[in-house]
Amino acid sequence: MAEQATECRMLSTTSCLGYGFPEASFKLALERKPHIIGVDGGSTDPGPHFLGSGEVLNSLQSMRRDLRLMLMGAIANGVPMVIGSVGGSGAEPQLQATAQLAREIAREEGLSFRMAMIHSDQPTSTVQSWHDAGRISPLRSVPALTTRDISQSSRIVGMMGSEPFQRALEGGAQVILAGRASDAASWAGCAMHHGMPAAPSWYAGKMLECGTATALPKGHDCLIATVRSDHVEVEPANPARRCTPFSVAIHALHENASPTIHLEPGGILDATDCSFTALTERSVKVAGMRWSTRPYDVKLEGAALVGYRAITICGTRDPVLISQIDSYMHSVREDIYGRTTAFGVPPDQYQLVFHIYGKDGVMGAGEPVKQTLSHELGIVVEVVAATAETASAVLSVARVVVPKVDFIGRLCKSGNMAFPFSPSDIPVGPTYRFSLFHVVKVDDPYSLFPIEYEEVR
Repeated sequence: MAEQATECRMLSTTSCLGYGFPEASFKLALERKPHIIGVDGGSTDPGPHFLGSGEVLNSLQSMRRDLRLMLMGAIANGVPMVIGSVGGSGAEPQLQATAQLAREIAREEGLSFRMAMIHSDQPTSTVQSWHDAGRISPLRSVPALTTRDISQSSRIVGMMGSEPFQRALEGGAQVILAGRASDAASWAGCAMHHGMPAAPSWYAGKMLECGTATALPKGHDCLIATVRSDHVEVEPANPARRCTPFSVAIHALHENASPTIHLEPGGILDATDCSFTALTERSVKVAGMRWSTRPYDVKLEGAALVGYRAITICGTRDPVLISQIDSYMHSVREDIYGRTTAFGVPPDQYQLVFHIYGKDGVMGAGEPVKQTLSHELGIVVEVVAATAETASAVLSVARVVVPKVDFIGRLCKSGNMAFPFSPSDIPVGPTYRFSLFHVVKVDDPYSLFPIEYEEVR
């Protein structure tokens, strides 16, 4: 642990590496002499594709821009730079891609630093052994794990807590790139490394994980959190933004079933009795948070290949068709089923989904408004099949059928759908599902997350 300090100042540059942030804000934040510069690198928000494929969520160009500024600021000021869940989901290919960016930037800018890579991928054989031992349990509303779920997973990661970050700092790392991590864990680990208690350290992490989502107006910008023994102070670096008691308090609702009880690896952050006090027009003090330990468990996230997707997009503003859209789309579906069966692809070999925007495209069957009032409807036709060839073959039929089926009162005798793109058939590629959203009981918070050190020069 570092020498005991009275406070720890932490700078979050934006909501996610590659989202961008104003360079002017970053320079202002550096004037506050932060002890840590960091950013969150990922989330399950974009769905399972990036975990399953290993592709980075944001472009390498945008990641490079953010990473260059952060690395140069950290090295120039002699402080660590920390990123969790790199690349989108923290998968090994994303970790390696981000590390390669750091190496290239170091060469280009003449930087030298000790880099720690914290790995989070979990072998399926190891996960199976945990399952056999009864150590894995599902999260709420998730089915019990099966051997099939494990074997079909393209990749499984564990979500680390604060401990691996603390160990990497103790190991002398100035740059820490971590696989999948709890969004607040990197910040909590850094603050506790500087001697701060767990409760304000974890709370600061909750505030920092999304940059200036705690501020008004919201945006992708730099946020500074100062952690002290019994409270946290938050303030945006950009003078055009401000934190208010309301904007900070409401962020506690972010991605949590409870606005006050936050389950983290090995502990519970309790914000039930938190108070929010405006220190200035732009900064807020939060006090009263509590931390209690609990048996250590680690969330496991897995992604399994479902098949291959192809889509087409079209729209209609035919009022006669719109008035009978449900029966029309039923006829379209039956027509497609008949045509694909005729060339050897029956309906049980693919999934056909119509997303009708202007009717129930967002909520589907859960849409409470049943009467369609839109003067135009947008339709996304989606096909998922075991192979890309099958998906494209079925979609090519669907693209022909969707605008051509007859209906009562039809006036247009040719196509009555507008297609905005040519070619209209869009192969999306492999599609994944989340195969694991479970937790495993562990005795050692470090055992799942090996740390690899590298001298970058």
